Amino acid sequence: MIAASFIIASRFRFALAVALALSIPAVFGLFATAAAVAKPLKIIAFGDSLTAGPELPADATFPAVLEKTLRKTGYDVTIINAGVSGDTAEDGLARLDWALADGADGVILELGANDMLRGLAPPRTRQTLDAILARLAARHIKVLIAGMRATPSLGPDYVQAFDAIYPALAAKYKVPLYPFFLQGVTGDRSLELADGLHPNRAGVERIVAGLLPQAEMFVRSLAAQ
Repeated sequence: MIAASFIIASRFRFALAVALALSIPAVFGLFATAAAVAKPLKIIAFGDSLTAGPELPADATFPAVLEKTLRKTGYDVTIINAGVSGDTAEDGLARLDWALADGADGVILELGANDMLRGLAPPRTRQTLDAILARLAARHIKVLIAGMRATPSLGPDYVQAFDAIYPALAAKYKVPLYPFFLQGVTGDRSLELADGLHPNRAGVERIVAGLLPQAEMFVRSLAAQ
């Protein structure tokens, strides 16, 4: 009788040990999955000086203000400022792989303003932006394009060719487009720095307010991946 009880107890302890051994990895797996879900979405704001924010403190630049605004509305995001003043589309293409070295969930692509200001041929800019989007698509990184428009002083032919770049590429790659990054800022001196080209602190706030609905939809699409 005692021997039988001992055998039953031993079998019970063995079964319990096996169950625990099998369940512990599963529990840690659940914690790992939860940690992965809780990790903030990483978005790279990849652009030129309009993204970098010359003459502005770090917390007043476009990426910082957009991150702060999205977090206030409940989105857990980190937005990296990968803006470099003076960059053309070709400069951006040359540093793209470096900027993506640590990975990203999404990219806000803001390039082309310097191409336009230098009067570079629109087909050249379009080809380079196309190459950037192709690389991002190959990495399965979603993109929100922040478009640019040409100044009328460059003439109607140039304006027509340049302004068509962004809608055409957004359609080709089936990505969202905010048509004009400086919408509501250009021409309003109260929203510009002294150079008349870059947004001041209030100008950045205006840009973020205009782009916010697109940005929110973009973040939701990233979270759904």
